[in-house]
Amino acid sequence: MKNPLKTIRETKPLIHHITNWVTIYDCANITRVFGALPVMAHAPEECADMTGISSALVLNIGTLTSEIIDSMLISAAAANEKKIPVVLDAVGVGATKFRDEMAAKILGSVHIDIIKGNYSEIAKLAGENAETKGVEATSISADPEKVAKEFAKSSSSVVVMTGKEDIISDGSRTFIVKNGHGLMGSIVGTGCMAASIIGSFASVNPDYCDAAKDALCYFGIAGELAAEKSKGPGSFKVNLYDEVFDMSDEKVKDMMKVEEK
Repeated sequence: MKNPLKTIRETKPLIHHITNWVTIYDCANITRVFGALPVMAHAPEECADMTGISSALVLNIGTLTSEIIDSMLISAAAANEKKIPVVLDAVGVGATKFRDEMAAKILGSVHIDIIKGNYSEIAKLAGENAETKGVEATSISADPEKVAKEFAKSSSSVVVMTGKEDIISDGSRTFIVKNGHGLMGSIVGTGCMAASIIGSFASVNPDYCDAAKDALCYFGIAGELAAEKSKGPGSFKVNLYDEVFDMSDEKVKDMMKVEEK
């Protein structure tokens, strides 16, 4: 897509989140700064109605409960019916049996268009040997590019593996995004924010693989620019929002570090 950020800012898509209580504020803010409109509606009594007026749905199991999972399934079914993109951020999969079971329940009950997680979370979902330390990635023995590609094929979804290098695959195309900065890992929430940004970009671009690639490039570039002005994690977070606010498609065009396999 030629000018995704301009399109988001002109159309202001509503992005419905059922997300992580730890990072909900950051997810709302980053969605808004990119130009989309965030809404966080978790109650089963209203979540389907909210999805019905939205342009994308972002699910994040970082602070899951059985009731939250019920709401996710209700909203995802509504999103499938409306044919809007559904993003699942599989936070902490591999850490507990309950988390693994609930992620599997979601994937088995509704269609997820974009499955996002760090290397170990995606490897676990794909059936590889992997463990997660809380919500942090551990090493995996399998080739991550192969895992992403094969899991994308088997799930009929776009798979996004985030790490030092981000891997995005739809089973036929695979992108490696090399934008970003180490300070992005020094604050809580950048992974959750990435899912919100992916949802925002997917809401205006029906090529979800391309949308996820653009989202992570733009976010990574904002991180690179923010790091140049920052003394540490506190100032970095402030500068990150400011860099996104000041971003344009033209500004990032020559800064995107992406390889297609």
